[in-house]
Amino acid sequence: MDTSLISSQTVELISRLTGQNLRKEDITPPVLFLAGLITVLLGVIHADGTVSAEETQRLRTTFTELIPANNNLRPLVMPMVKSVREQQVYKKLTALLALTACFSEEEKLLLISFGYQMSAADGTIDKREKEYLTIVANKLGIAGRFLTVLEASFSSQAISDTAALTELHSLLDPAQFQSLDSMFVRAASHIIGHLPAKPKYKTNQKLSVSSYQELKKFQLYRQQLDAVCGKLYLTLQDGSERNVLSPTLAEEVTKVSQRLQSPCFRVAVVGEFSKGKSTLLNALLGEEIQPVRDIPCSGNVTILKYGSQRRVICRYKNGLEEEISPAQYQEKASISEEAAYGSYAEEIAKSEIAEIVFEHPELELCRNGVEIIDSPGLNEQAERTLITQQVLKTTDAVIFLTHAQNALTEKERELLLYLKKELNYGNKEGAGNIFMVVNFFDLLRREESRQQVRKRVETIVKSQNLIAGENRIHFISAQSALEAILEGNENDDYLKYFQGFTDSIEKFLTVERGAIALRQSAAGIKQIIDTGCEELNQWEEMLEGKLTVDQGDKQKIFEQMAEVSGREVKIRFLANELMEQSLEEAIESWHKWAEGLGQRLGSKSHRWTSGHNHIWSQNKLIKDYSNQFVLDMTKEIEDWASQKVKAILQQNVAVLNNQINEDIYAIRLEFQNFDKQLSSNLVSQFNNLAIAGDLGGIGIGGSGIASSISDIGGPGGYLGGLGLGGLVAAGLLFGGVGIIPIILGALAAGGGGAFGLGMLDVDGIHNQIKEKVCELGFEKFGESAESIFEKVQERVIAVFNDRADANSDAMSKAISLWENLLEQQEKRDHQNQAECEAEKVWLADKRRELEQVQNQIQTILNQSAG
Repeated sequence: MDTSLISSQTVELISRLTGQNLRKEDITPPVLFLAGLITVLLGVIHADGTVSAEETQRLRTTFTELIPANNNLRPLVMPMVKSVREQQVYKKLTALLALTACFSEEEKLLLISFGYQMSAADGTIDKREKEYLTIVANKLGIAGRFLTVLEASFSSQAISDTAALTELHSLLDPAQFQSLDSMFVRAASHIIGHLPAKPKYKTNQKLSVSSYQELKKFQLYRQQLDAVCGKLYLTLQDGSERNVLSPTLAEEVTKVSQRLQSPCFRVAVVGEFSKGKSTLLNALLGEEIQPVRDIPCSGNVTILKYGSQRRVICRYKNGLEEEISPAQYQEKASISEEAAYGSYAEEIAKSEIAEIVFEHPELELCRNGVEIIDSPGLNEQAERTLITQQVLKTTDAVIFLTHAQNALTEKERELLLYLKKELNYGNKEGAGNIFMVVNFFDLLRREESRQQVRKRVETIVKSQNLIAGENRIHFISAQSALEAILEGNENDDYLKYFQGFTDSIEKFLTVERGAIALRQSAAGIKQIIDTGCEELNQWEEMLEGKLTVDQGDKQKIFEQMAEVSGREVKIRFLANELMEQSLEEAIESWHKWAEGLGQRLGSKSHRWTSGHNHIWSQNKLIKDYSNQFVLDMTKEIEDWASQKVKAILQQNVAVLNNQINEDIYAIRLEFQNFDKQLSSNLVSQFNNLAIAGDLGGIGIGGSGIASSISDIGGPGGYLGGLGLGGLVAAGLLFGGVGIIPIILGALAAGGGGAFGLGMLDVDGIHNQIKEKVCELGFEKFGESAESIFEKVQERVIAVFNDRADANSDAMSKAISLWENLLEQQEKRDHQNQAECEAEKVWLADKRRELEQVQNQIQTILNQSAG
């Protein structure tokens, strides 16, 4: 619906029908449709000169079904019915044309469909009613074959023109109307429910979306690399049991193996509600698994993954989990229709479900190492938005959906900027792991419209530098692709478009994610092998008498081990001391920041906007302002965290990092002294162990632990992910029933009269609502402030604990090298010549085994690169 086409005649007519002195911006799509619907229905009722009881009841039932009792449009129905009847607007085709001037073909068809339902209310379609509908339809430009289908549908007659029926289903698909208002979605769903089912093609075999050959190859290479880890573990464990190799080496191999065995890729599907996320997932999986409704339905995070058997696991926030039936899954994976329409937002806030895991043995994409996350919709409710924000922390790629008929709205562009920031570590260049999917492309019936949408999307993405990489934007119809898959129609164009999209996802995961992961794992294994070789060389030196640790050396080693332990304790003490200092500084900064918070939020409220009207959709307007209050509060916290808290941490963590690096440097010097004295290679072993153990380069090459200080506050750092601002949203939205239902309830109970239909001082009304939202929101924040700052404290504590833990790991590896040197010498002291010769044979075997493993790794890497 193009409201820019609303004329002054239309404004005057709607003002007259509602009894309000309206402006053009006050007339919303639901109000226009309601006026047109009332006109057509009353036209049908009066066409035959009589008004039956069945028609009167049908009129009441129609508006009851389309408009919930708490909707702001409900009070308009009877006054508009009365005005249309008294002024006989239904007899004036020029008036009806003025009301429908900005309607799309689909909206006009929806309007006339209700006319046919009304005409059949008393059991038969009267000739005069049919003539009235034909005249109206001709004026609206509706094809006669659609009228034939509608007449047959509501009079229970057979339909011979199945092509017209199929097209009617497409035109009245509720997805067509999701960008307008839930009333349109309910109206379309209502009419579709009264039409005969759309004819389906029959097939004996379901198509696969894709063979995913590249993902299969990657999984093969990953499994081969893990098998190499198994062989390496046996070699290293054998050396450890013989007191030749450090036990740390086998432990590090186990860590690499665990990473290789863990789920490889996580792909999240996100976007505003009802852009076709669940249908897209069903198409990706080639099976109708996800619940699909024409209203927001995803209330919880659902993870689809491979499993040896089909089962559904519900995990709760209290840590418990249970296996549930597929029928229960359909229920638990959705929110109630009342909550979806916005009547009970607290349903989500009170939910005890953490996530739902759906395992399936035949999901081809999941079988090849991909977990798919169906996230709650973004932006239509702050509660579900927060859940989705948490999902982003662990994803490899994001599929962002938008609707072809209303592509990349202002809110969606804001969401894309947010995604870019979260997924791109704050960098300004485009994010390479976002895939833009313009869904419902089949609903654009003219090629000109399709070209316009393509140009719009590509221009926005390029001008704002949102996405980087090749084949990141796709124009598809998930529903058409799914139908082609289920029907086995491999020649369907939309299936081909969809397969082009899946190919791009597969290429990204294997080439830009998988290959890197393989190389990183291979590099870690190589460092472990290098350390093992160094220790074997050390053992050979001892066997040949070239390296001997005498009693004096042993005493020095014991002293060094004690000193390393002492350094670890001192670092722990320093970390705790600096942590307490940081907490004190953060508390002081928090109080200073909070002093002017109310005034700052009040000023920001002047910039709040909403597409909803204070007359017809007051609750939605209040919801918009409430959401913007939460966003502004979140931004305030994020700014405080990124500026004040980050500065505090940078200063104090730098002190800790400097001391850690001094200690690491001192340990390396001692290793170097022993290497010079004994011709050992302890420094090299320590460096290799540090790299293999993912210590972030502690004490190696001068990078030190301080090299990661810039990560503080970033998406990959200790305050990353959601950022501290997410804690505000959590406190505001999940404390009790959440802030938005409280604001709505308070305004309805205490200020409803002040914001009613009679007040048309628009700025005054909006300012009153904003002030009340700020007042109630700030009160709610005050109740949550203590728990929010506790979370901030937890993050600060984690920074210092993580630094101290990393240091402890480095210290334990240093001690293990000293211990291994002592154990090797102890073993050598108790061996005779024959045992030494046998040990040399064993040593040669182990070297060959390590060399074989190294060659196998290189072969795997060469194959994966080719």
